[in-house]
Amino acid sequence: MNSQESILRQQILDCYSEIFENELIDEIVKVGYFNTIKDGELLIDIGSELTHIPLILKGVVKIIRREKNGEEIVLHFLERGSTCAISFANCINRRKSIFKGVVETTMKAIFLPVEYIDEWLVKYKSWRHFIIDSYHFRLLEMVESIDGLAFMKMDERTLKFLSDKVKINNNADLKITHQEIADDLNTSRVVITRILKQLHDEKKIYSTRNKIRVLELLD
Repeated sequence: MNSQESILRQQILDCYSEIFENELIDEIVKVGYFNTIKDGELLIDIGSELTHIPLILKGVVKIIRREKNGEEIVLHFLERGSTCAISFANCINRRKSIFKGVVETTMKAIFLPVEYIDEWLVKYKSWRHFIIDSYHFRLLEMVESIDGLAFMKMDERTLKFLSDKVKINNNADLKITHQEIADDLNTSRVVITRILKQLHDEKKIYSTRNKIRVLELLD
């Protein structure tokens, strides 16, 4: 094993040793490659062909759905120890991506060629469990997103969105603009500015220019 493979193996072990069996890790080291994608860069776009699947080692990816009229809304976030479960079905069926992934904070990941995805489902129990658990978790997130759109008021959605970002980034202080929040929640900047002032007055957040400290987290 060369030095590059040794480094790759250690990175996998640090994050996935309790998930994957040794034989699967051996294969990941052989066929995968390591890459860093900076914040703000595109991981995958709608309509793109999926050639590799990322196993995230560090960072956060924002998953976005675009409507036919061009409007976009954030569905959920991917973080360390996860992957985009929906992409697996697209890979197996050789379909193009129906979601956009934008790197929220600089991402380090191991990228796996899609031709191994189906084979490993049969070959490795840990891989099957990983895929099933990923689907289950993302399904719950999708249901939560739908509930938010259907039943939550915009101020509740905004605080929930900020709470989720705090949990993912492990930091109560968020560097984010009103326009960025509006884009992610598919509303106007004027609405978000009004809501942030309301949340600030209610002492649920502390808002300054392009910075927000979340004082009250929602589950």
